Amino acid sequence: MQLALSRKREFLADATAVELTRNPEGLISALQKLSADENQLQTANSATANMYIVNPFKKNTKEGRKKKESSLWSTHPSTEARIEALRNIR
Repeated sequence: MQLALSRKREFLADATAVELTRNPEGLISALQKLSADENQLQTANSATANMYIVNPFKKNTKEGRKKKESSLWSTHPSTEARIEALRNIR
């Protein structure tokens, strides 16, 4: 239940940011830049993961592509889902 609420709060925070800034393209660009960063944070842990803008645990497959995580157990919605929701706000 806590993970689902955390994901819902991310969508709400994104919508609030667009309402305040009136610039969804800026937020979309920022999310794309954050998700393109391949560095994994060394200080992140599961207790503080929900405090980050995007999931701090980068998981990669052997081919170097990001592995798709199960949305049921993640603290953050996928960046792609957040961007799609922002595009639908307009």
